[in-house]
Amino acid sequence: MRISRDKLNKLAHVVADTLADIDEAEFLEDRNTIRQEARKILEKLLLEETKIDLAARHKITSQRKIILEGTQEWDILYRKYYNDEVKKLGI
Repeated sequence: MRISRDKLNKLAHVVADTLADIDEAEFLEDRNTIRQEARKILEKLLLEETKIDLAARHKITSQRKIILEGTQEWDILYRKYYNDEVKKLGI
């Protein structure tokens, strides 16, 4: 899924702010460093999700039979192949 840079930064701010509000959490770095690391982690996760999505779509398009997106058969295969790709990554 593509998320704009502004939305990704906003999400990273929310993560850092939420962690700061937790009494059990203690920052060893300043809040901005935490926010930047959260943004990097989120970017990495979104990139992995994009790769999983593309792999699942590729498996569907490589079928002998043409399966149209939006059909029930396509949705079932997409979920199956998506979950298979997730399992390969150990997530």
